[in-house]
Amino acid sequence: MKLLRYILFPVVPIYFLVTWLRNKLYDFGLKSSVSYDLPVICVGNLSVGGTGKTPMIEYLIRFLQTDYKIATLSRGYKRSTKGFIIADKNATASTVGDEPFQFYQKFKNVIVSVDTDRRNGIQQLLKLHPKLELILLDDAFQHRKVKAGFNMLLTAYDNLFTNDLLLPTGNLREPKSGAKRANCIVVTKCPETISEDEKSKIVNKIQPLAYQKVFFSSIVYSNTINNGLKDFELDILKGAKFTLVTGIANANPLVRYLKSENLEFDHLNFKDHYEFTESDIEELKSKSAILTTEKDFVRLQSHFKNAENLYYLPIKIKVDDASDFENLVKNYLK
Repeated sequence: MKLLRYILFPVVPIYFLVTWLRNKLYDFGLKSSVSYDLPVICVGNLSVGGTGKTPMIEYLIRFLQTDYKIATLSRGYKRSTKGFIIADKNATASTVGDEPFQFYQKFKNVIVSVDTDRRNGIQQLLKLHPKLELILLDDAFQHRKVKAGFNMLLTAYDNLFTNDLLLPTGNLREPKSGAKRANCIVVTKCPETISEDEKSKIVNKIQPLAYQKVFFSSIVYSNTINNGLKDFELDILKGAKFTLVTGIANANPLVRYLKSENLEFDHLNFKDHYEFTESDIEELKSKSAILTTEKDFVRLQSHFKNAENLYYLPIKIKVDDASDFENLVKNYLK
Protein backbone atom coordinates (compact mmCIF):
# COMPACT_ATOMS: atom_id res chain seq x y z
CA MET A 1 0.00 0.00 0.00
CA LYS A 2 2.81 2.41 0.90
CA LEU A 3 4.59 1.55 -2.35
CA LEU A 4 1.43 2.32 -4.33
CA ARG A 5 1.14 5.68 -2.58
CA TYR A 6 4.67 6.60 -3.63
CA ILE A 7 4.01 5.43 -7.18
CA LEU A 8 1.02 7.79 -7.27
CA PHE A 9 3.12 10.79 -6.23
CA PRO A 10 2.81 12.42 -9.70
CA VAL A 11 -0.91 12.75 -9.01
CA VAL A 12 -0.26 14.95 -5.96
CA PRO A 13 0.28 18.22 -7.91
CA ILE A 14 -2.98 17.63 -9.78
CA TYR A 15 -4.81 17.01 -6.50
CA PHE A 16 -3.21 20.14 -5.06
CA LEU A 17 -4.36 22.26 -7.99
CA VAL A 18 -7.95 20.98 -7.87
CA THR A 19 -8.39 21.44 -4.10
CA TRP A 20 -6.53 24.78 -4.03
CA LEU A 21 -8.69 26.13 -6.86
CA ARG A 22 -11.86 24.93 -5.14
CA ASN A 23 -10.90 26.78 -1.96
CA LYS A 24 -10.09 29.95 -3.89
CA LEU A 25 -13.51 29.88 -5.54
CA TYR A 26 -15.08 29.90 -2.06
CA ASP A 27 -12.60 32.46 -0.72
CA PHE A 28 -13.45 34.91 -3.53
CA GLY A 29 -17.19 34.28 -3.29
CA LEU A 30 -17.44 32.64 -6.72
CA LYS A 31 -18.93 29.59 -5.01
CA SER A 32 -21.55 30.29 -2.36
CA SER A 33 -21.04 29.57 1.33
CA VAL A 34 -24.01 30.03 3.67
CA SER A 35 -23.76 31.34 7.23
CA TYR A 36 -26.49 31.09 9.87
CA ASP A 37 -28.00 33.18 12.64
CA LEU A 38 -27.35 30.58 15.33
CA PRO A 39 -23.84 29.48 16.37
CA VAL A 40 -22.27 26.71 14.28
CA ILE A 41 -19.04 25.10 15.46
CA CYS A 42 -17.18 22.90 13.00
CA VAL A 43 -14.77 20.25 14.30
CA GLY A 44 -12.58 18.89 11.52
CA ASN A 45 -9.13 18.25 10.18
CA LEU A 46 -6.98 18.49 7.07
CA SER A 47 -6.14 14.78 7.04
CA VAL A 48 -8.22 11.66 6.57
CA GLY A 49 -9.30 10.38 9.99
CA GLY A 50 -7.44 9.60 13.16
CA THR A 51 -7.33 13.02 14.82
CA GLY A 52 -9.95 12.47 17.55
CA LYS A 53 -12.96 14.40 16.25
CA THR A 54 -15.48 12.21 18.09
CA PRO A 55 -13.96 12.71 21.57
CA MET A 56 -13.74 16.45 20.87
CA ILE A 57 -17.43 16.64 19.92
CA GLU A 58 -18.22 14.81 23.17
CA TYR A 59 -16.01 17.22 25.12
CA LEU A 60 -17.92 20.18 23.68
CA ILE A 61 -21.27 18.56 24.46
CA ARG A 62 -20.30 17.90 28.08
CA PHE A 63 -19.34 21.46 28.87
CA LEU A 64 -22.06 23.21 26.82
CA GLN A 65 -25.15 21.02 27.14
CA THR A 66 -26.43 22.61 30.34
CA ASP A 67 -26.49 26.08 28.75
CA TYR A 68 -27.48 25.38 25.15
CA LYS A 69 -29.92 23.28 23.18
CA ILE A 70 -27.45 21.37 20.99
CA ALA A 71 -27.67 19.36 17.79
CA THR A 72 -24.85 17.41 16.18
CA LEU A 73 -24.73 17.03 12.42
CA SER A 74 -22.51 14.37 10.87
CA ARG A 75 -22.16 12.79 7.48
CA GLY A 76 -23.01 9.35 8.86
CA TYR A 77 -20.11 7.64 7.15
CA LYS A 78 -20.86 4.14 5.79
CA ARG A 79 -24.49 4.18 6.92
CA SER A 80 -27.02 2.13 5.00
CA THR A 81 -29.45 5.05 4.61
CA LYS A 82 -29.55 8.22 2.51
CA GLY A 83 -30.49 11.84 3.10
CA PHE A 84 -31.31 13.66 6.31
CA ILE A 85 -32.07 11.59 9.42
CA ILE A 86 -32.50 12.42 13.10
CA ALA A 87 -31.54 9.54 15.38
CA ASP A 88 -34.45 8.08 17.37
CA LYS A 89 -35.25 4.88 19.28
CA ASN A 90 -35.09 2.91 16.03
CA ALA A 91 -31.62 4.18 15.13
CA THR A 92 -28.68 1.81 14.82
CA ALA A 93 -25.03 2.17 13.90
CA SER A 94 -26.06 0.96 10.45
CA THR A 95 -28.78 3.57 9.90
CA VAL A 96 -26.95 6.66 11.18
CA GLY A 97 -23.29 5.64 11.32
CA ASP A 98 -21.21 4.43 14.24
CA GLU A 99 -20.06 7.79 15.64
CA PRO A 100 -23.49 9.53 15.51
CA PHE A 101 -25.05 6.44 17.10
CA GLN A 102 -22.45 6.72 19.85
CA PHE A 103 -23.53 10.34 20.43
CA TYR A 104 -27.18 9.27 20.50
CA GLN A 105 -26.60 6.55 23.09
CA LYS A 106 -24.61 8.80 25.41
CA PHE A 107 -26.36 12.18 25.22
CA LYS A 108 -30.14 11.86 25.36
CA ASN A 109 -30.72 15.62 25.57
CA VAL A 110 -28.83 16.29 22.32
CA ILE A 111 -30.38 16.08 18.85
CA VAL A 112 -28.21 13.78 16.74
CA SER A 113 -28.60 14.12 12.98
CA VAL A 114 -26.87 13.01 9.80
CA ASP A 115 -26.82 14.33 6.26
CA THR A 116 -24.11 14.21 3.60
CA ASP A 117 -25.26 17.68 2.52
CA ARG A 118 -24.55 19.75 5.65
CA ARG A 119 -26.37 22.78 4.26
CA ASN A 120 -29.56 20.77 3.81
CA GLY A 121 -29.01 19.17 7.20
CA ILE A 122 -28.88 22.54 8.94
CA GLN A 123 -31.99 23.73 7.09
CA GLN A 124 -33.88 20.61 8.17
CA LEU A 125 -32.73 20.95 11.79
CA LEU A 126 -33.86 24.58 11.96
CA LYS A 127 -37.21 23.68 10.41
CA LEU A 128 -37.87 20.82 12.84
CA HIS A 129 -36.24 22.40 15.91
CA PRO A 130 -36.57 26.20 15.66
CA LYS A 131 -35.42 26.62 19.28
CA LEU A 132 -32.00 25.13 18.60
CA GLU A 133 -29.19 27.22 20.06
CA LEU A 134 -26.04 25.50 18.76
CA ILE A 135 -25.05 23.08 16.00
CA LEU A 136 -21.86 21.04 16.21
CA LEU A 137 -20.65 19.99 12.76
CA ASP A 138 -18.68 16.77 12.86
CA ASP A 139 -15.94 16.43 10.24
CA ALA A 140 -17.06 19.27 7.98
CA PHE A 141 -13.92 21.39 7.61
CA GLN A 142 -13.89 20.78 3.86
CA HIS A 143 -17.68 21.18 3.52
CA ARG A 144 -17.45 24.81 2.46
CA LYS A 145 -21.05 25.16 1.35
CA VAL A 146 -21.57 25.93 5.04
CA LYS A 147 -19.71 28.82 6.64
CA ALA A 148 -19.32 27.82 10.27
CA GLY A 149 -19.01 30.61 12.79
CA PHE A 150 -16.15 28.84 14.55
CA ASN A 151 -13.74 26.36 12.95
CA MET A 152 -11.76 24.01 15.19
CA LEU A 153 -8.94 22.22 13.38
CA LEU A 154 -7.53 19.03 14.92
CA THR A 155 -4.14 17.52 14.12
CA ALA A 156 -2.63 14.44 15.76
CA TYR A 157 0.58 14.75 17.78
CA ASP A 158 2.25 11.84 15.98
CA ASN A 159 1.11 12.96 12.52
CA LEU A 160 1.01 16.75 12.38
CA PHE A 161 -0.48 18.17 9.21
CA THR A 162 2.69 20.22 8.80
CA ASN A 163 4.64 16.99 8.24
CA ASP A 164 2.15 15.41 5.86
CA LEU A 165 1.59 15.33 2.10
CA LEU A 166 -1.54 15.56 0.02
CA LEU A 167 -3.48 12.53 -1.11
CA PRO A 168 -2.86 10.05 -2.62
CA THR A 169 0.74 9.87 -1.35
CA GLY A 170 0.00 11.48 2.03
CA ASN A 171 -3.17 11.86 4.07
CA LEU A 172 -4.06 15.52 3.52
CA ARG A 173 -7.47 16.24 2.00
CA GLU A 174 -6.46 19.76 0.99
CA PRO A 175 -3.32 21.95 1.01
CA LYS A 176 -1.85 22.98 4.35
CA SER A 177 -2.91 26.55 3.63
CA GLY A 178 -6.45 25.45 4.51
CA ALA A 179 -5.42 25.74 8.16
CA LYS A 180 -5.86 29.51 7.79
CA ARG A 181 -9.63 29.01 8.08
CA ALA A 182 -9.31 27.67 11.63
CA ASN A 183 -10.15 29.84 14.64
CA CYS A 184 -8.16 27.49 16.84
CA ILE A 185 -5.93 24.45 16.31
CA VAL A 186 -5.85 21.51 18.72
CA VAL A 187 -2.94 19.08 18.74
CA THR A 188 -4.58 15.84 19.85
CA LYS A 189 -3.38 12.53 21.31
CA CYS A 190 -0.38 14.13 23.02
CA PRO A 191 1.50 12.18 25.67
CA GLU A 192 0.50 13.41 29.12
CA THR A 193 4.18 14.09 29.78
CA ILE A 194 4.57 16.52 26.88
CA SER A 195 6.88 19.36 27.90
CA GLU A 196 6.43 23.07 27.39
CA ASP A 197 9.55 23.06 25.23
CA GLU A 198 8.05 20.44 22.91
CA LYS A 199 4.79 22.38 22.74
CA SER A 200 6.73 25.48 21.68
CA LYS A 201 8.49 23.51 18.93
CA ILE A 202 5.14 22.23 17.63
CA VAL A 203 3.65 25.73 17.68
CA ASN A 204 6.65 26.95 15.67
CA LYS A 205 6.01 24.20 13.12
CA ILE A 206 2.35 25.11 12.83
CA GLN A 207 3.05 28.85 12.65
CA PRO A 208 -0.43 29.96 13.77
CA LEU A 209 -1.72 33.26 12.52
CA ALA A 210 -2.38 36.19 14.86
CA TYR A 211 -6.04 35.22 15.36
CA GLN A 212 -5.30 31.54 16.02
CA LYS A 213 -4.58 29.85 19.32
CA VAL A 214 -2.94 26.41 19.55
CA PHE A 215 -4.05 24.00 22.28
CA PHE A 216 -2.85 20.54 23.25
CA SER A 217 -5.00 17.60 24.32
CA SER A 218 -4.40 14.05 25.48
CA ILE A 219 -6.50 10.91 25.77
CA VAL A 220 -7.64 9.89 29.24
CA TYR A 221 -8.49 6.20 29.42
CA SER A 222 -11.03 5.00 31.93
CA ASN A 223 -10.00 2.59 34.69
CA THR A 224 -13.16 0.62 33.97
CA ILE A 225 -14.49 -1.29 30.99
CA ASN A 226 -18.16 -1.64 30.02
CA ASN A 227 -20.25 -4.34 28.34
CA GLY A 228 -23.26 -2.14 27.65
CA LEU A 229 -24.88 -3.09 30.95
CA LYS A 230 -22.40 -2.22 33.68
CA ASP A 231 -18.84 -1.25 34.45
CA PHE A 232 -16.03 -3.57 35.47
CA GLU A 233 -12.58 -2.72 36.77
CA LEU A 234 -9.96 -2.80 34.02
CA ASP A 235 -7.92 -4.99 36.36
CA ILE A 236 -10.20 -7.97 35.65
CA LEU A 237 -8.25 -8.35 32.39
CA LYS A 238 -4.93 -8.72 34.18
CA GLY A 239 -3.64 -12.26 33.93
CA ALA A 240 -6.37 -13.11 31.41
CA LYS A 241 -5.63 -13.48 27.73
CA PHE A 242 -8.03 -11.38 25.69
CA THR A 243 -8.36 -10.06 22.14
CA LEU A 244 -8.20 -6.36 21.31
CA VAL A 245 -10.38 -5.54 18.31
CA THR A 246 -9.99 -2.14 16.66
CA GLY A 247 -11.53 -0.62 13.53
CA ILE A 248 -10.19 2.91 13.94
CA ALA A 249 -7.71 5.02 11.99
CA ASN A 250 -4.91 4.79 14.56
CA ALA A 251 -4.94 2.20 17.33
CA ASN A 252 -1.34 2.82 18.44
CA PRO A 253 -2.17 5.04 21.46
CA LEU A 254 -4.65 2.45 22.78
CA VAL A 255 -2.17 -0.40 22.27
CA ARG A 256 0.53 1.56 24.10
CA TYR A 257 -1.80 2.30 26.99
CA LEU A 258 -2.89 -1.33 27.45
CA LYS A 259 0.72 -2.50 27.35
CA SER A 260 1.62 0.13 29.94
CA GLU A 261 -1.01 -1.50 32.17
CA ASN A 262 0.84 -4.83 31.77
CA LEU A 263 -2.04 -6.45 29.94
CA GLU A 264 -1.46 -9.36 27.55
CA PHE A 265 -3.59 -9.56 24.43
CA ASP A 266 -3.80 -10.43 20.78
CA HIS A 267 -4.68 -7.56 18.47
CA LEU A 268 -7.05 -7.79 15.51
CA ASN A 269 -6.54 -4.48 13.75
CA PHE A 270 -9.10 -3.61 11.05
CA LYS A 271 -9.30 -0.50 8.90
CA ASP A 272 -11.28 2.54 10.06
CA HIS A 273 -15.08 2.06 10.04
CA TYR A 274 -14.57 -1.58 9.06
CA GLU A 275 -17.78 -3.45 8.25
CA PHE A 276 -17.57 -6.74 10.14
CA THR A 277 -18.65 -9.74 8.08
CA GLU A 278 -20.57 -12.78 9.35
CA SER A 279 -17.37 -14.81 9.35
CA ASP A 280 -15.64 -12.04 11.35
CA ILE A 281 -18.45 -12.15 13.92
CA GLU A 282 -18.27 -15.93 14.21
CA GLU A 283 -14.53 -15.73 14.78
CA LEU A 284 -14.95 -13.02 17.41
CA LYS A 285 -17.60 -15.02 19.24
CA SER A 286 -15.09 -17.83 19.65
CA LYS A 287 -12.77 -15.55 21.65
CA SER A 288 -12.80 -15.84 25.43
CA ALA A 289 -12.96 -12.06 25.89
CA ILE A 290 -12.91 -9.08 23.52
CA LEU A 291 -11.95 -5.52 24.35
CA THR A 292 -12.71 -2.89 21.75
CA THR A 293 -13.23 0.84 21.30
CA GLU A 294 -16.56 2.50 21.95
CA LYS A 295 -16.97 3.24 18.24
CA ASP A 296 -16.44 -0.41 17.36
CA PHE A 297 -18.62 -1.54 20.25
CA VAL A 298 -21.73 0.21 18.89
CA ARG A 299 -21.32 -1.74 15.64
CA LEU A 300 -20.58 -5.08 17.29
CA GLN A 301 -23.03 -4.89 20.19
CA SER A 302 -26.08 -6.15 18.29
CA HIS A 303 -24.23 -9.37 17.44
CA PHE A 304 -23.55 -10.11 21.11
CA LYS A 305 -27.09 -10.20 22.45
CA ASN A 306 -26.24 -11.17 26.01
CA ALA A 307 -23.26 -8.82 26.34
CA GLU A 308 -21.15 -11.97 26.32
CA ASN A 309 -17.41 -11.39 26.43
CA LEU A 310 -17.59 -8.02 24.65
CA TYR A 311 -16.31 -4.88 26.42
CA TYR A 312 -15.20 -1.40 25.44
CA LEU A 313 -12.78 0.98 27.12
CA PRO A 314 -14.29 4.48 27.50
CA ILE A 315 -12.11 7.48 26.79
CA LYS A 316 -12.31 11.22 27.28
CA ILE A 317 -9.93 13.98 26.32
CA LYS A 318 -8.12 16.41 28.56
CA VAL A 319 -7.23 19.81 27.14
CA ASP A 320 -4.24 21.69 28.51
CA ASP A 321 -5.25 25.24 29.44
CA ALA A 322 -8.85 23.97 29.47
CA SER A 323 -10.23 27.20 30.92
CA ASP A 324 -8.67 29.26 28.10
CA PHE A 325 -9.98 26.77 25.55
CA GLU A 326 -13.51 26.79 26.95
CA ASN A 327 -13.52 30.58 27.31
CA LEU A 328 -12.51 30.92 23.67
CA VAL A 329 -15.51 28.81 22.65
CA LYS A 330 -17.88 30.59 25.04
CA ASN A 331 -16.74 34.01 23.83
CA TYR A 332 -17.69 32.98 20.30
CA LEU A 333 -21.08 31.78 21.54
CA LYS A 334 -21.73 35.11 23.24
